[in-house]
Formats: sequence, C-alpha cells, structure tokens
Amino acid sequence: MSQDKPIQERRNSPRFEGNIPVKISSSEFDVVTETKNLSRTGAYCRVNKYIEPMTKLRLHLLIPFKRSNKIVTKKVSCGGVIVRTESIPGNSYYNIAIYFNDIQNKDGDYISEYVSCMLGT
Repeated sequence: MSQDKPIQERRNSPRFEGNIPVKISSSEFDVVTETKNLSRTGAYCRVNKYIEPMTKLRLHLLIPFKRSNKIVTKKVSCGGVIVRTESIPGNSYYNIAIYFNDIQNKDGDYISEYVSCMLGT
C-alpha cells in the first residue's frame, strides 16, 4: 500500500499566476506575448513558434505598479534561457519556461515586489 506524499515545491521564489506583457527576442526572432506566471527567477509563457530549450533570449517585461493612486509601468529588461518547451496538443502554440540568467538586482526586486503585492504577502 503506497502513501501519497505532497509534491514538494522546488521553487525558491513565489510565483504569481498572471499576465504581464513581454517581448522575447533572440538574434533570429522577436515574439510578443504575455506571461502565464511570473517569479523573480523566471516566467512561463505561451508562444506561437517552437523555441529550442537552452536558447538564450533577451526579455522586456512591462510591470504595472500602483503609486499614489496611479498605475505606473516599469520596464524590466533581462537575459534569459529557455529551460523547457512544451507543445500544446491540438494547436500550433507552445508553453515555454524561461529562467532569468542575466537580471540586475533592482529589476529582480521590482518583479519580487510586484509578485508579493499580487499575492497579498
């Protein structure tokens, strides 16, 4: 008789399930999409083309913040690498997991602040 163990979360950073506009670029393509989820260390997105795992990317995210009862958008630019590409059965889209491997601390902090605010923590 087996006992079901809860799946242990391997991520160190909290993850927000939400949509943030993002432009993904390499020397061969540009894709504009939005995140499905986001953390300080990476993002999960849907794209309309297959991108090989381990592809190095440049990303530009538009993070909204509420400041003095106004919405202000902070542009975060960073480098990333595709760590997983998943086909979506029945259509020509792919889900990709991106690890931010080249991000300035202040930009990582903006993402962390946004995720914490959205999660209410």
